[in-house]
Amino acid sequence: MTQYPHLLAPLDLGFTTLKNRVLMGSMHTGLEETKDWNRVAAFYAARARGGVALMVTGGMAPNPEGGVFPGAAGLYTDDDIANHRIVTQRVHDAGGKIAMQILHAGRYAYSPGCVAPSAIKSPISPFAPKELDEDGIEKQISDMVTAAVRARQAGYDGVEVMGSEGYFLNQFLVTHTNKRTDRWGGSYENRMRLPVEVVRRVRAAVGPDFIVIYRLSMIDLVPNGSTWAEVVQLARAIEAAGATILNTGIGWHEARIPTIATSVPRRAFAWVTQKLMGAVTIPVITSNRINTPAVAESVLAERCADMVSMARPFLADPDFVAKAQAGKAAEIAPCIACNQACLDHTFGGKLSSCLVNPRACHETELTIIPADTQKAVAVVGAGPAGLSAALTAAERGHAVTIFDKSGELGGQLNMAKQIPGKEEFWGLVDYYSTMVAKAGITLRLGAPATPEMLADFDEIIIATGVAPRDPGIPGQDGPNVLSYIDVLRGKAKVGKTVAIVGAGGIGFDVAGYLVTDDSPTENLPEWLQEWGVGDPEKVRGGLRNEGPQPDAPVRAVTLLQRKSEKLGKRLGKTTGWIHRAGLQMKNVQMIGGVNYEKIDAAGLHISYGDAREKPKVIVADTIVLCAGQVPERSLADVLIAAGRQVHVIGGADVAAELDAKRAIDQGTRLAATI
Repeated sequence: MTQYPHLLAPLDLGFTTLKNRVLMGSMHTGLEETKDWNRVAAFYAARARGGVALMVTGGMAPNPEGGVFPGAAGLYTDDDIANHRIVTQRVHDAGGKIAMQILHAGRYAYSPGCVAPSAIKSPISPFAPKELDEDGIEKQISDMVTAAVRARQAGYDGVEVMGSEGYFLNQFLVTHTNKRTDRWGGSYENRMRLPVEVVRRVRAAVGPDFIVIYRLSMIDLVPNGSTWAEVVQLARAIEAAGATILNTGIGWHEARIPTIATSVPRRAFAWVTQKLMGAVTIPVITSNRINTPAVAESVLAERCADMVSMARPFLADPDFVAKAQAGKAAEIAPCIACNQACLDHTFGGKLSSCLVNPRACHETELTIIPADTQKAVAVVGAGPAGLSAALTAAERGHAVTIFDKSGELGGQLNMAKQIPGKEEFWGLVDYYSTMVAKAGITLRLGAPATPEMLADFDEIIIATGVAPRDPGIPGQDGPNVLSYIDVLRGKAKVGKTVAIVGAGGIGFDVAGYLVTDDSPTENLPEWLQEWGVGDPEKVRGGLRNEGPQPDAPVRAVTLLQRKSEKLGKRLGKTTGWIHRAGLQMKNVQMIGGVNYEKIDAAGLHISYGDAREKPKVIVADTIVLCAGQVPERSLADVLIAAGRQVHVIGGADVAAELDAKRAIDQGTRLAATI
């Protein structure tokens, strides 16, 4: 008897059956752009072996003007068809099914040749689009249909027509981006003509026995977005045009509401998809922040959808479904929705991967194989770098012992999990504990490692992390001054007015911790209110008329930095704006370009610029030091001085804002070579 009867039930589509209710949603990984089709195939085949019923590729451009960026992958030639056939054959050999997403970016295309319904520039691209004429629209339809035909020739089991997230077809639907007065604009019947026509002609071209998914924007989260009545009207028209499945899109890329970051509650938008259930007869898929089998099962059991889409959870663990089937959910590497190695990489023009699984998109290059010689390996430090090194070394057959002065695994992940909006880190720490126990790794916790303890090991990995940087502010040893470590570990009382020294990632996290009482990430109605998300049946596009309404801050906080640049500039590319907006909603004052003169009972004394002008006092009960980190490598230095060879990784190697992504990657890659 399975724990997940709804999740693992087959889905009969008439001409084919999906073996379970799990879709691996589309992700732009950058793999197709490498032109290494064996590498692309290895990525998808791994997920097929892991048991997912159906996968959707990253968006394939139907033509150059529709590409997300110049050179974006597509199916233009016979060579392209042959290359894609390598992928589909490997997926089929692994027992999976795969659909190709047809994505036309419209005004989101990062190219001077971009096209759109109207010549209105997107806020996320520097290029103004060209308004299409009648012939231009016909060309886009024809090219999308041709892409679908080529997908079938390449062996795909279906296509997904991308009609959400503010891309080309979505741009025709709303008056926010469609100002036309011809038959493609004006009334909603005219504005929805293009997506319906695309689906109708795709179905006619590919025949009845081919999966056609339409990605429907359920809630736009932009001004003048679609009403719910329009969403339902379009869904029914798309069904009538021949779609097999309706998939869910949530929010446009330019929306100022987070939709897939870690601070978004789990299954935050399943209630929107549920509204469509019964309005159409074809299967409906829900998506966004569904990252465990239990969450997916509850969504399906509550009839929020017929199927769930999970994308990034399959970066974190390609065997997600297989482990769920085997009753091993605790062994699933969790997607923590950090965006650091996936979306941040994508929008930075880099190959995607995963913070918790560096092998994602590197399957052919980062291989974990049994070691030729089994060794005794000591890992000093039970943070992310040490844990990833230890688990990889144990997987390869080495006898591993972990040392840590703390009595628990996780290192500074145990501070990260205390931050409101970062509750997913609890699951990551639990996962590491589960996997360390399964691997039979010996634990020596609760006391610092000494050189004598390490004398008999063949290999020593030092992952001792970081120590807080000393900012050297006169008066910083006063009773009103705390380290971020004292604050996040709950060891010190913090006053009602706080000045935070340092506005890097830790400074922002500490500010969020200090102004928040109950985390809205754990309370969906509160989160929806905080960000101003409303019921799309009542408010157009799902935006509340009154806007965001967060709870009042529990403290008055001032966040300061020495750099004169915008605070938070160096935060994650796709999440930095969320952190800034969240603190601004809590009235956090942000001040840059300061000198820290001294601290006394009145608070923090600052001045500005090289001339140390405009001295003032930031009145505060408590000053919290978040002034960066330095490597903690005292043990490594002692061992090296004694002639021992050691490997130094993670923060002990480079102290850079508690960078778990780099630490886990470095630990995995090192252990793969020992």
